[in-house]
Amino acid sequence: MQAFIQGVGIGGSLIMAVGAQNAFVLKQGLKRSHSLPIAALCSIIDALMITAGVAGLGHLILAFPLIKDIASIGGAIFLLVYGARALKSSFNEQSLDQGTNSGTGTLKAAVLTTLGISLLNPHLYLDTVVLLGSISAQFEGADRPLFGAGAVLASFVWFFSLSFGARYLSPLFEKPKAWSYLDRFICLTMWTIALVLIWPYFA
Repeated sequence: MQAFIQGVGIGGSLIMAVGAQNAFVLKQGLKRSHSLPIAALCSIIDALMITAGVAGLGHLILAFPLIKDIASIGGAIFLLVYGARALKSSFNEQSLDQGTNSGTGTLKAAVLTTLGISLLNPHLYLDTVVLLGSISAQFEGADRPLFGAGAVLASFVWFFSLSFGARYLSPLFEKPKAWSYLDRFICLTMWTIALVLIWPYFA
């Protein structure tokens, strides 16, 4: 049980950090645009990555730096483009009622964007596969999968809470300026992460 609790605590602390994935889930939750499939997909991706890490696949990523390089450059490009779209959107005044109908458009677009933001971000692999995988190595026997299960539970609870809890902020986002600030915050988040990803290649 102690391993499970540690999994919940450590996994939760990693997933709650402000990032591209959380910003996207929050915005779509506010717009109530495909909230359930987005939260479910993010949770499933995390669950698969955490399971892979607990199974020891983190060593594979460390053994082949090219994998991280490809993910870093591709992810940076994707985040720069998405951030630019958010910045452009911040200059279009819209209320919550208007935003509810827009979202990312179709379910297919929402799924593809979620996959891009998640899988093209190497921090996903470093946090889940490598870091959580390394931490799980200290546990033996049944405690290791219990640690992984705790981290997976934390991910599911967080994403669904973030997605569906966002609607309680609806009164705030009835004001057009609130959407502008949110879009600019998302842009800043995306561009900051993109800069962090590509900075080592120019330093």
